Amino acid sequence: MTAVKYIRKVQDFSKSKSKENRHWVGLDGLILAIVCACFIIVINGAGKERNERETSNVDDEERNMRSKRIKKTMANIPSAFIVFLLGVVLAFIRKPAVVKDIKFGPSSMEVVQFTSHAWKQGFIKGTIPQLPLSILNSVIAVCKLSSDLFPGKEFSATSVSITVGLMNLVGCWFGAMPCCHGAGGLAGQYKFGGRSGGSVAILGAAKMALGLVLGTSLVRILDWFPVGILGVLLLFAGIELSMTCRDMNSKGECFVMLICTAVSLVGSSAALGFVCGMVVHVLLKLRNYSSRDQSGCTVFINGTP
Repeated sequence: MTAVKYIRKVQDFSKSKSKENRHWVGLDGLILAIVCACFIIVINGAGKERNERETSNVDDEERNMRSKRIKKTMANIPSAFIVFLLGVVLAFIRKPAVVKDIKFGPSSMEVVQFTSHAWKQGFIKGTIPQLPLSILNSVIAVCKLSSDLFPGKEFSATSVSITVGLMNLVGCWFGAMPCCHGAGGLAGQYKFGGRSGGSVAILGAAKMALGLVLGTSLVRILDWFPVGILGVLLLFAGIELSMTCRDMNSKGECFVMLICTAVSLVGSSAALGFVCGMVVHVLLKLRNYSSRDQSGCTVFINGTP
């Protein structure tokens, strides 16, 4: 929903508000965003199935081999990277004067001095409100999504929690933005081809290199990055993340998921949606438990245990 809002509406990020409708034409228009979305769909499709079946029809073997080669070639095209580079090029076209703002070399770093009042306000206004979302999105969702995307591998919530804490504990002293792993980022990386830790290492190395070479100049360039293209990339990351609900095995699981989703969207609170989902899940468990008699036999009501 946020991605669609970025595509359809002009954004004022300083106030976190949407403004007027985006124009159809232009270097940040709707047509550009639609073309980028179509390009990603043609290259990536709906994504590869986890257990994609192989066709064994001998008559169609040659056709299948040709189709596989085409799919393999298209899968190797870095669609997200190409769209991102297009956005960078358009940023320079939209604001040519940004070239004069480029200064090579890293930005200066200073140790931030925190007062006791800053610690208190940060804990009350920052830590407590953010804690439910961080636990859900940065720990629980990341571990669950990792297990879904990479079956057979174990992911420890403890190690994920510790790394999130260490990133923020170290970075805050140098004025760094709050960091997390994030299920959305994992889904986006998987959608656009990331399948190993090596891809994340390359991404991190590239970011460090850009930070050391361009410093704060990088932010000035990205200020003119087309928001519509940003919305397209975010859209496919959100869709990939949403597709993980395919593993719901029962109506009860779907019921809990939809309750959680509805409350989160209407109430604009992931924490409230999570609590309501947990309450409904417990109530369903109690209902099933109460349907068992003292002898341990299961009582079936309308065919449901």
